[in-house]
Amino acid sequence: MRNWVSLARGTVRRLAPGLIALVAASGAWAQASIESVTGSIQAGTEVVRIELSQPLSAIPQGFVIQSPARIALDFPGVVNGLGKSTVPVNQGNVRAVNVVQAGDRTRVVLNLSRAANYRAEVQGRALLVMLDSAVAAAPVNAPAPMFAETRAQSDVLPLRDIDFRRGVESAGRVIVDLPSNQVGVDIRQQGPALVVELLKTSLPEGLRRRLDVSDFGTPVQTITTTQSGDRVRMTIEPRGAWEHSAYQSDSQLVVEVRQQKVNPDKLTQGTGYGGEKLSLNFQNIEVRSLLQVIADFTNFNIVTSDSVQGSLTLRLNDVPWDQALDIILQAKGLGMKRSGNVLQIAPKEELAAKEKAELESLAAVQNLEPLRTQSFQLNYTKAVDIARQLMGSSLGGAGGIGGGVGATAASRILSPRGSVIAEPRTNQIFVSDIPAKLTQIQEMISKLDIAVRQVLIEARIVEASDTFGRSLGVKLGGADLRGVNGGDAGYGLGGGNRFALGGSYNAVIGSTVPGQSSLITYPTGGNVTGSTNFMNLPAQGFNGYNAPSLALSLFNSAAGRFLNLEISAMEADGKGKIVSSPRVVTADQTKATIEQGTEFAYQQATSSGATAVAFRKAVLSLEVTPQITPEGNVILDLIVNNDSPGAVVANAMSINTKKVQTQVLVENGGTVVIGGIFTLTETESVNKVPVLGDIPVFGNLFKNRAKTADKQEMLVFITPKIITDRSAMR
Repeated sequence: MRNWVSLARGTVRRLAPGLIALVAASGAWAQASIESVTGSIQAGTEVVRIELSQPLSAIPQGFVIQSPARIALDFPGVVNGLGKSTVPVNQGNVRAVNVVQAGDRTRVVLNLSRAANYRAEVQGRALLVMLDSAVAAAPVNAPAPMFAETRAQSDVLPLRDIDFRRGVESAGRVIVDLPSNQVGVDIRQQGPALVVELLKTSLPEGLRRRLDVSDFGTPVQTITTTQSGDRVRMTIEPRGAWEHSAYQSDSQLVVEVRQQKVNPDKLTQGTGYGGEKLSLNFQNIEVRSLLQVIADFTNFNIVTSDSVQGSLTLRLNDVPWDQALDIILQAKGLGMKRSGNVLQIAPKEELAAKEKAELESLAAVQNLEPLRTQSFQLNYTKAVDIARQLMGSSLGGAGGIGGGVGATAASRILSPRGSVIAEPRTNQIFVSDIPAKLTQIQEMISKLDIAVRQVLIEARIVEASDTFGRSLGVKLGGADLRGVNGGDAGYGLGGGNRFALGGSYNAVIGSTVPGQSSLITYPTGGNVTGSTNFMNLPAQGFNGYNAPSLALSLFNSAAGRFLNLEISAMEADGKGKIVSSPRVVTADQTKATIEQGTEFAYQQATSSGATAVAFRKAVLSLEVTPQITPEGNVILDLIVNNDSPGAVVANAMSINTKKVQTQVLVENGGTVVIGGIFTLTETESVNKVPVLGDIPVFGNLFKNRAKTADKQEMLVFITPKIITDRSAMR
């Protein structure tokens, strides 16, 4: 017994490695599978939990798509064990999760309402995907997305170079050296042009240009590259019929535009038919047999009505099968109705009668179908507004809106039996209607009840003034005090007659009549009763300051006779700047007004003959209505006022107005000058003594010169910014 036990233990020891390997192999055979997908909000963070049958060895690779907003995760060696490919979540930003298996790899796609970054974490057999509120950098190990699948980046990197070359068969090749292979690229045809947007990139100053490449002999005529927010926008303008292709190799993007080839053997040029091409050559073949040939070629199921009869002769060469079928139906007056992969063919009158009967039957069912009542919670739109749109009415108020009141058949969305009640207190609507209409209303509300984008509009009104003034003047005067001091006054004329000079009659009397010296005063003292100045043309002052002067006096040794000269000059130079910056935030296509200033009161007559007090504004105001375009630019309807009080006229205050009213298209974050006013006032004056002031050089002693220049300039700058982050408004 002891030997057997020893033998058994030895056998177990020898077999143990093989058993362990077998167990390990059996574990490898059991492939991991995704068992459940759920969504929740934990501590304000949206979390998607993916349960697997086995723990993951590493976080799966993934990437972020901005348009449409998605997050894709690849699970190698994992199968879909859910039994379905779509899991509705409708939790926060996550609408639904798609689980698609391709071979031994499963891709999980999170369909989001708006683009967001994510963080992944493995917890046991579960993978937690946590969404951030804004798009940030994508995982390092994520594969580079192609073109429209753009990866979010945290840094804005500059482009390296933009080049153009002529390719094979006269194709135009635009070559862009990207800063890295992680740059997201969005290419779309917009009207007659091709628009390429490079996300999270900047455009160096040397590359901001418009290239005219028409001399290369390619379809491309011009290439315009501009900066638009945090992305670079390249507009390629070809001519004629063209088609394009694009590919990216590492950090180099190549966009090729070539002439569209026209095949003269093709029955029709252009789009509309995309089926596989075939050739038919029949003489007097029955239509039913011909339809069977097309059914065998296309693998479609064709159901032909018994009323389809007749024969047909046709010869078609290299024609899409859907175009060939359309030609056959038109030739025999037949119609087609498609349901999945089944084509029902019958005369047009028969199909129309059948469709009419189906619609009448559906209408009869709707009149008998029981009504259901469903409530809809609105987040951004007022319940009363939605209720009006459902009823097709223009009723006001916040009360309930019943069925049929004020509704029109053309604009009514509800069925004739439907009704809606708006509850403004909780911002809900209660709709009673058939189930089909409730589903339609649900889809409509999901598109209408969305957050409206907002725009920050900043206006800068810059007023600059530049003033200059110059003035030059003189004063000339004299006094003779000999007669006052007891001597002989004045100058002799012979025969005992004498004469005296003075700046005024009183000055002459004061200098010749004894005892009248009190009549002689100088301009600097007291009340001037007898001025000694012969000429008084001093320089004028500016800015509240008097002109400086320099005085000279010539007199005899006895100080009995005086000759006085005073020269004054003034020069003033002033500069000023006033910057006003009103700014306002408003929703898209919603008018906003902001103003600051004073209201002046004045009296006006009323119809009864009495007077009443009225007010007039002198304010700085900004009135704007923004409209965000699909390209991300902003159209602004603007009225900018910068008023100031003027002179008082008839006991009322007049208003000096400066106003700009215009409509302008501005790129997001760009600045444009919408208007400006420039005024220049120059004045030059000369005051002089006749005859004496005209004497060369010496005449300057008998003049007063003044020159002034006043420049006033006003510029209005506008900068709109689309608010994408709520923190930007704080």
